[in-house]
Amino acid sequence: MTIKEVSEKYHISMDTLRYYERVGVIPKVTRNESGIRDFQEEDLKWVEHAKCMRSAGLPVEVLIEYVNLFQRGDETISARLSLLMEQRECLMEQHHQIKETLERIDYKIACYQEAVKTGKLIWK
Repeated sequence: MTIKEVSEKYHISMDTLRYYERVGVIPKVTRNESGIRDFQEEDLKWVEHAKCMRSAGLPVEVLIEYVNLFQRGDETISARLSLLMEQRECLMEQHHQIKETLERIDYKIACYQEAVKTGKLIWK
């Protein structure tokens, strides 16, 4: 696939794909004989991984570290596991914070809905 096709498929700008490759968020993409990026199935898996992890809020630096560890081979399995477990813990904390915020917003919405019906805003 061309970079344009990948960009359209994953809704990621071509500049972002180039940046991800340049800094190491994804490994170097396969190139054709002319040196033009030719994304293969394995390259696409890395793009999917990067998109998923970034959409969850993982820092670029963490993804770069993960790719570096992956490229070093099986001796880094424990380090990769630790990195992922640490990031999972961060995401769980964010999840908890989002849940609390949603509960507060739901409460306020209910109060305002009641105020629309009764003409009075009462905080419970």
